[in-house]
Amino acid sequence: MGQTMAGKLLVFEGVEGCGKSTQLKQLHGALEQSDRLQQLQRQGLIPQVLVTREPGGTELGLGLRQLLLGYHGGAPMASRAELLLYAADRAQHVEELIKPALARGYWVLCDRYTDSTVAYQGYGRGLDLALIDQLNQVATGGLEPDLTLWLKLDAATGLARTRQRGAADRMEQADLAFHQRVQQGFETLAAQHPDRIVAIDAAADVGAVAADIFTVIDRYLQQWYAPSLMA
Repeated sequence: MGQTMAGKLLVFEGVEGCGKSTQLKQLHGALEQSDRLQQLQRQGLIPQVLVTREPGGTELGLGLRQLLLGYHGGAPMASRAELLLYAADRAQHVEELIKPALARGYWVLCDRYTDSTVAYQGYGRGLDLALIDQLNQVATGGLEPDLTLWLKLDAATGLARTRQRGAADRMEQADLAFHQRVQQGFETLAAQHPDRIVAIDAAADVGAVAADIFTVIDRYLQQWYAPSLMA
């Protein structure tokens, strides 16, 4: 019975510099050491934890990521073209990697997903939210995260962190007003989906943020797999 159980999609979201990629790696490491997870793996309930990202979670996606984050053509990329490229990356990602992994019972930890498109292309670029919702539905086939960890951080603080890292990608180069609109997008999404989105204070140091995230994940582990953990 355990082997047929669908996996879980856990997504990390937030503004530039919020620490998503770092915290995703931290959680992956913590899960590998987790007694609860090992107990579930022994029962065949969570065969593996898979780490991926958007854009760029597939071979096709890597090419799209280079276009989306590294494009420096003579004319700027049109906002609708940007939206459609992200949708193309997501459609391939869901079909090739995420859905097959979930069908095998894997936990998929994903760096960005549909909320980023709403926040960046909807609130940031000002594109139609209903259109974005339609495109997200087409790209995902209706697949929603089981849990979204929103690393909440002030946009100016996040941008300052990215500048300390060195060269900025195309999205990071946008002005502060754009990133503040993105931040507002995430705020609005969190208010609209309290059942799915959990806010994590990302202003603290890496260790404190990681501990907060693991506390949340451990709570969901117990909620999702309670009968098996009591076995």
